[in-house]
Amino acid sequence: MAETENKSDKSAGEGDLGTKEQEIYDQRLEKAGKWRDAGFNPYGNGYRPQHQAAEIHEKHSAQTAEEIEQAAPPPYDVAGRVVAMRSFGKAAFIKLRDRSGEIQVHMKKDALGDTYETFKLCDVGDFLAATGTIFRSKTGELTLSATKFVPLTKSLRPLPEKWHGLQDVEMRYRQRYLDLVSNPDVKQTFLRRNKLIRFIRNFLDTRDFVEVETPMMHPLVSGAAARPFSTHHNALDIDLYMRIAPELYLKRLVVGGFDRVYEVNRNFRNEGISTRHNPEFTMLEFYQAYATYEDLMDLSEEMISEAAQAVTGDSKVKYGEHVLDFGKGWKRISMTEAIREVVSGLSDKDMADADRLRHELLKTSHSEAERRAVDTMNHGELVGALFEHHVEHTLIHPTFITHFPTAVSPLARRNDANPDVTDRFELYVAGREIANAFSELNDPLDQKGRFLAQLEAKQRGQQETMDYDDDYIRALEHGMPPTAGEGIGIDRLAMLFTDSQSIRDVILFPLLKPLAK
Repeated sequence: MAETENKSDKSAGEGDLGTKEQEIYDQRLEKAGKWRDAGFNPYGNGYRPQHQAAEIHEKHSAQTAEEIEQAAPPPYDVAGRVVAMRSFGKAAFIKLRDRSGEIQVHMKKDALGDTYETFKLCDVGDFLAATGTIFRSKTGELTLSATKFVPLTKSLRPLPEKWHGLQDVEMRYRQRYLDLVSNPDVKQTFLRRNKLIRFIRNFLDTRDFVEVETPMMHPLVSGAAARPFSTHHNALDIDLYMRIAPELYLKRLVVGGFDRVYEVNRNFRNEGISTRHNPEFTMLEFYQAYATYEDLMDLSEEMISEAAQAVTGDSKVKYGEHVLDFGKGWKRISMTEAIREVVSGLSDKDMADADRLRHELLKTSHSEAERRAVDTMNHGELVGALFEHHVEHTLIHPTFITHFPTAVSPLARRNDANPDVTDRFELYVAGREIANAFSELNDPLDQKGRFLAQLEAKQRGQQETMDYDDDYIRALEHGMPPTAGEGIGIDRLAMLFTDSQSIRDVILFPLLKPLAK
């Protein structure tokens, strides 16, 4: 329906509108006033539609026009946003979208009487309610023939043009509300993400895990090796850190008797932004007493395999150029074995030689800063760096990497047979880490030494280190049962299950740099 000219007050929309956009804004503002004159509040409240578009389609999609006419179903009452409109003078077809889908509505002057003049003031983007009976149009489309119509909300700004949608990627993230309206697939992405989280909660709940909430502001940097955001509490006059992980609080609960506990939690890390990293992100973290990291490998494979089936309908999931096989039977390999599979010429003896590993790593260290960092690394850190540089991106199908060096695993239990490595695994899919888990370190003396090693690493210039947590040591001294714990990146898992190449595509409102004014 064409916008009409008027000379109404332009101040309401000024600031970010061009001339054409301002004209449309003013035209729609005038139409909102005419709604009021006709007795309809353009920003009213309290309308309760009795039916959903999907419900109507489900009941009648298999029926022919003749069958619908013979059945004479009772009237339906729907409400939603107008996303398309074709006007023919004394009649119009609109597409009304509600939370379940879309339904075509036939608006006729003969049926609506005087209220049809109010309908003519409606635009794409407005919210309307319509009541009427079902029939099939000449093109065979299931359609509601409106006998009553109620305008609900006037949209003052037009939606992006349907034939090209909202294509500017950054604007889609900044104005996610328009992205959701213009690109229906985006809504499906977030519905699939929601389905994933609901599945995980149900999976753990049925296995006697208890969901809890732990603090999001910490007095110490704890639970992971990462740079934090800092804040200040005015009343207490103390500095705090936004949570980088809930780990140490959840393990305190295991000490207190919660043998199976989990949290779907928001974490904050003051680090780089990329297609795989957002400063604010969602993790699942869970702990199980009387379990080992091997038990959690089995549980993770079962949970994620079943999640793939439940969320996507198949254990084989398309992701970019790959088809990821989440069927059970995932590869399990130690970190040193994985390095030797990719980096030729490294023997078992070489893997134990820090100088040999440093030489290998320096081959691909180009900047002076990188070379200085390599020179300060100990043996375990060199093994970890070689893995990250050479192996990680090659792991496409679900793969468990086990036996991480103790030097890069400050919270994991040492392996009984080889104390230089820990009983730990990380799950990799599509060349990225999805999960991190280990048999928990419940020896307070060993944990105290690991914290001190973290402080020493910080003094050597490493920024992603943890603080010494005296209260956590005290908790361990009271005794924590043998326990295994795991963290799973919900955003990254959602990326895999929605074929999303950027983490911003699965976060409703990703962090963006403000636009210049």
